Amino acid sequence: MKHYDYLVVGAGLFGAVFAHEAAKKGKKIKVIEKRDHIAGNIYTKEVEGIQVHEYGAHIFHTSEKEIWDYVNQFAEFNRYTNTPVANYKGEIYNLPFNMNTFNKLWGVVTPAEAATKIAEQRAVLGGKTPENLEEQAISLVGTDIYEKLIKSYTEKQWEKPCTELPAFIIRRLPVR
Repeated sequence: MKHYDYLVVGAGLFGAVFAHEAAKKGKKIKVIEKRDHIAGNIYTKEVEGIQVHEYGAHIFHTSEKEIWDYVNQFAEFNRYTNTPVANYKGEIYNLPFNMNTFNKLWGVVTPAEAATKIAEQRAVLGGKTPENLEEQAISLVGTDIYEKLIKSYTEKQWEKPCTELPAFIIRRLPVR
């Protein structure tokens, strides 16, 4: 029976990096991976000279130069700035929600004005603790943003009404 210092399950970013670094320190590693490749969900394959994400877009991002340099020693990563937007009835809105979003919706120009508008809309909850995704979203960004930019997308994604989804799903909704 072979002896291993570590058993690593999954060769995604964490598993592959851990196994590599431990092996460099002389440890014996056994890596188990269900797929026939490393890199987990950020794996790409070349199609007609273009690297295509096998499992949908999974973007690696860091602001740490040391980490960027580390991962680039194993593969060439293209620099990419993710700038998502939402199209609601022909109007384009920034995501994550930020002052541009609030200005376009309400004409506000300061964070204080946006906070006031959200607080006014949050009042529909009557101060109760959110019990589902709809209530949690309204408590974070108000009714306008919920109705225009969250509700339909979320219900399509989860195939359930937002009132039937747990609040925790959206608690980390980024607002900038």
